[in-house]
Amino acid sequence: MLMTVEDVKRTDSGPALMLANEAVVRGALEANVKIVAFYPGSPTSEILDTFGEVLEHFGDYKMHIAANEKVALETVAGASMAGMRSFTSMKSVGMNVASDSMFSIGYTGLNAGCVCLIADDPYAHSSQSEQDGRYFGEAAYVPMIEPATSQEALDMTKWAFEISEKHRTLVIIRTTTRVNHQRGMVNLGKLNRKPFKKNKWADIKGQYFTVGSVARALKAKLLEKTNAIRLDFEKTDFNKVVPGKGNVGILTAGVCFLHAQEAMKNLDIKLPVFKLGTLFPLPEKKLTEFIKPLSTLIIVEELTPFLETRIAALAHQVNPNLNIVGKKSGHFSEMLEYNVPIVEKVLAEVLDKEISTDYDAVLQKAQKLKEILPERPPIFCPGCPHRGTLWAFRQALQQLRIRNKIVFNNDIGCYSMAFLPPNEFSDSMLAMGASLGISAGMEMALEDKVIAMVGDSTLYHASLPGIVNLIHHNSNVTLFVLDNSVTAMTGQQFNPNSPFNAGGMPARKINMEKMFEGLGADKIVVIDPYETRDCVGPIKDAIETEGFSVIISRRECALYGDREKKKRGERITPSENVKDTCKNIYSCIKEFYCPAITIDESDAKMTIQQDLCDGCLECRQVCPVNAPRHLEVKK
Repeated sequence: MLMTVEDVKRTDSGPALMLANEAVVRGALEANVKIVAFYPGSPTSEILDTFGEVLEHFGDYKMHIAANEKVALETVAGASMAGMRSFTSMKSVGMNVASDSMFSIGYTGLNAGCVCLIADDPYAHSSQSEQDGRYFGEAAYVPMIEPATSQEALDMTKWAFEISEKHRTLVIIRTTTRVNHQRGMVNLGKLNRKPFKKNKWADIKGQYFTVGSVARALKAKLLEKTNAIRLDFEKTDFNKVVPGKGNVGILTAGVCFLHAQEAMKNLDIKLPVFKLGTLFPLPEKKLTEFIKPLSTLIIVEELTPFLETRIAALAHQVNPNLNIVGKKSGHFSEMLEYNVPIVEKVLAEVLDKEISTDYDAVLQKAQKLKEILPERPPIFCPGCPHRGTLWAFRQALQQLRIRNKIVFNNDIGCYSMAFLPPNEFSDSMLAMGASLGISAGMEMALEDKVIAMVGDSTLYHASLPGIVNLIHHNSNVTLFVLDNSVTAMTGQQFNPNSPFNAGGMPARKINMEKMFEGLGADKIVVIDPYETRDCVGPIKDAIETEGFSVIISRRECALYGDREKKKRGERITPSENVKDTCKNIYSCIKEFYCPAITIDESDAKMTIQQDLCDGCLECRQVCPVNAPRHLEVKK
């Protein structure tokens, strides 16, 4: 996604066009945030990227790209305990990783303002599930707020720091993909940054632990704190009623508020709308005033009936005859994203009006047009080292004649696409690092050879405990580690396997081979996936090794590598196919699926699109006659 950060750097106030993720960064900077930490994950990656891009410009805050979300949250919590305003963000499944500490932080409280943004992903655009993160706030007694626009993303971020500091608590900002990735006009506040200055623990220290009798005492204080925060939420303008006519009302939050507004405009109606900005604790007094005079309440919310369940309980006390239209009534689905047509159809049905457009006809026409288009499954980028690794893996299995005698546990990263042709691997793929734990159970239960695959970022994120477990129990498992130097899938952010950290600052790269050696791996081999043919033998040896064997496939992400080459002024020479040598065997096409490779219709020979080609020459490695070669550049 195109990102501009010049407006983030501005010291004056005034209008600016911003991605909501950039507006979050601006809001945190206006709040004088001093320490930030992240693990990348869409749809929040641009927050990390923007903080990294302006780090050197400001020079008055510190930043970590953490090994995982739990470490990131603990980092900013520690900064808050030490008296510095701090911020982190993650996708909702990242909070699954961080929640162990988050629940305890809810009990202990914090010191300086500490804010965590978590983003849900309805439709699972870039996630393994449509998780609803709204339950985290209520379950942990941590206040949760939700913006709907880029302006609110900025304003609510600043407000979150105020709430956090006033009540000495973590504050969660909940977003969804369509909020994070919307671009809109915002009015910037003035940027008055203060110099970074370390504190002394003796001046600010507190007690941040919870166990047994301490936990029980903290729980009582936590309930008091929640009631105090509720009073603040009753007063905030982020919970607002948009006036309308009639005794049918709408309750909504986040991007669904925008859908409802547009749907009403299409139907030429104006119902009263309660636009909710605080998800926990709910402003029950304000909500009661809204729903008491209504006969029907339409609740527009994506994913689970989170608001519907709580409003139904409230209505039972204050308006027991209220007709609630939502998921439980069958009008809305608990699946996928909502949009204007979905909301408009429900409003039209409830109000007995004609919809503004025959949306079903439009979709049918679009579906018919799609039928003539070829399928375009996702594939690896040109030059991606994973392509060569998986090709060599297939050859090794064929030579060992065990293709149908293995179980392959995949993990989260670009290599998740291994389940697609031509590889068609993946017997499981659940969560970051889960391939190791699953492999432990399968190794005990199956006769088959168990193989797992992780990337370098996933290795340090959540795989190490599973690896320790396998080695400790003498498990017969082979692990592929795809070492491409960055967290490629989310935008080539750095990780503990990178030579740099946030803002391109030099960092100590973890020595992966020594780490595995120290853990006691039975065999460690390192391969270069660009030397694809030479990889087959070492892969076979590792698979045949009894015990825990590791195959480190080392070659940097092509996009990251090309960018670094351009920075150094190095030429990227694309490849060409020598047609006199080519024998139309098509191994390069049938077995490799590189988007730079196609067929020249004039002679049925393979041809390479040089504007896409990375010059990796992996295709030469799979060609039986070595037809591809680097393009001869005429001087």
